[in-house]
Amino acid sequence: MLSSKISKITPSFTIGISTKVNELKAQGEDIINLSIGEPDFPTPVNARIAAVIAINKNKTKYDAASGLKDLRNAIKNKLEVENQLSYDIDQIVVSSGAKHAITNTLIALTDHGDEVIIPAPYWVSYPEMVKLTGGTPVVVNTKKENGFKLTAEELKASITEKTKLLFITNPSNPTGSLYSKDELIEIVNVCIENNIYILADEIYEKIRYVDEFVSIASLSEKAKEITITINGLSKSAAMTGWRIGYTASNKEIAKAIASLQGHLVSHPSTISQYASVAALTECHHEMKTMVHQYEYRKNEAVKILDQISGLDYIKPEGAFYLFMDISSYKEKLQYEDSYSIAFCDMLLEKFKCAAVPGIAFGNDDFIRISYATDIESLKEGLNRLKSMIESL
Repeated sequence: MLSSKISKITPSFTIGISTKVNELKAQGEDIINLSIGEPDFPTPVNARIAAVIAINKNKTKYDAASGLKDLRNAIKNKLEVENQLSYDIDQIVVSSGAKHAITNTLIALTDHGDEVIIPAPYWVSYPEMVKLTGGTPVVVNTKKENGFKLTAEELKASITEKTKLLFITNPSNPTGSLYSKDELIEIVNVCIENNIYILADEIYEKIRYVDEFVSIASLSEKAKEITITINGLSKSAAMTGWRIGYTASNKEIAKAIASLQGHLVSHPSTISQYASVAALTECHHEMKTMVHQYEYRKNEAVKILDQISGLDYIKPEGAFYLFMDISSYKEKLQYEDSYSIAFCDMLLEKFKCAAVPGIAFGNDDFIRISYATDIESLKEGLNRLKSMIESL
């Protein structure tokens, strides 16, 4: 018999969409896939070379559970230079991707019944991760007019005596919204007053189109003490398959995360870690080039979206997604349970374009598309979306 935990979780919408896309492509269908949250660029050359060198030097043995010293030093330097954060390397734990870093944090901090506040729209796996690690997700609906960013007032109204942790994703997946320094200060002050930890998911930090980015832990020493910063190389260095993420936190939390990781996985692949050292120290130009391309694609995408009557969207300041409001077409489409699923099913089956239904992120009036794809496919996919809406 399966555990009760499994019965509580919802299968991944994005994996389901990818499966359907692959099936249609195998049947010879011409599918434009705008559902994938993965960079379409290759891993930078020097990172790949570093991996080959590590293999040829037989750097394939066990190492420290918290990660290679060289990589943690590179992360330490990155945090100091880019985020004005000072950590000792024993406060940094390298994990098998940011998902693993988040799971480690939840296991280390939450007990059965502890409440974890998750602003909606949220990344699809957050509530399921909380359930699997024994916590209780508390979803807080945010407002479109505020770019779906959590406010201090909304946070205060959601706190109970069981509240242990708050998720803040900055920049946001799926909306692309970016919190200002003042907005973060208000949220941090509420968390300090109520003894609530902050899980700061900053995986899209480098992919942004405005100058200002503030790492939550940099706001004050008190903010740093309650914040667990989550980051990694998957998005910024196009290293999704290498599976490298990390946490930076206070020493007590870092020690706990390293200890449990030692029991669960030992440590991430040493080869991936050596590649990541090179990515952090030698590949800044390639990372910036990727961001310039994303910004160009974003600008081209909104030109098409602005031509579609009744369609609204959140103006993205970071990440590589467009979160689009499709609520004005609701009365024109028949559906039973989920409007956004029915909308995306029609888009895929009749117009051969894949998007992610907003219900996956906690908002059924929206869909998400990714512009982490080549410009021609992006334009063609959005024109197919335009054709579908015109058909309605």
